[in-house]
Amino acid sequence: MTKAEFYVSADVEADGPVPGPFSMSSFGLAVAGLHDGTAFRTLDPVERTFYAELKPISEAYDPEALAVSGLDRDRLAREGQEPTLAMDAAAAWLATVSGELAAAPVFLAYPLGYDWMWMYWYFMQFAAGGSPFGHSRCLDLKTLYAAKSASPIIESTKRSMPRHLLSSRPHTHHALDDAIEQAELFQNMMRWNQAEL
Repeated sequence: MTKAEFYVSADVEADGPVPGPFSMSSFGLAVAGLHDGTAFRTLDPVERTFYAELKPISEAYDPEALAVSGLDRDRLAREGQEPTLAMDAAAAWLATVSGELAAAPVFLAYPLGYDWMWMYWYFMQFAAGGSPFGHSRCLDLKTLYAAKSASPIIESTKRSMPRHLLSSRPHTHHALDDAIEQAELFQNMMRWNQAEL
């Protein structure tokens, strides 16, 4: 019997290129859809979301990377969540959604490599149960677009996508806003050319 899965659009804002020496500043998660083993069904990504801002884990940071999100590092040091609490809370939220939908979570990002690297490392480093996505339950939207459009990866950019695939929401660099925007991109990709595939 095929196990159902639900798709979690994820976006990360960080203060440097890699976790460990640098810190994840914030992350947003939004449930984009459900596959019951037979068919894909979209879910309103605004209905099931999670957002956290985290305390830095090191003194090192890249001002240019930090500037992307507009988050204040001093404020995060004072008011951000401890990474252990944030990652345990995210794992608990995913477990609740998993129970509600009777499905396992699959991590989505565009591109996958950056957001997965941060989230997987933080889950493994700080969450009591490790990664709720295992070590490989993830989907790269860049690769999905390349496969559906028969485009090379290097040309699979949002600028090259048909406009009807893109979300009408702005890309704000607020992690939850961007996770919701990305969820809509995924939904549009999943509906795109389904009749011909």
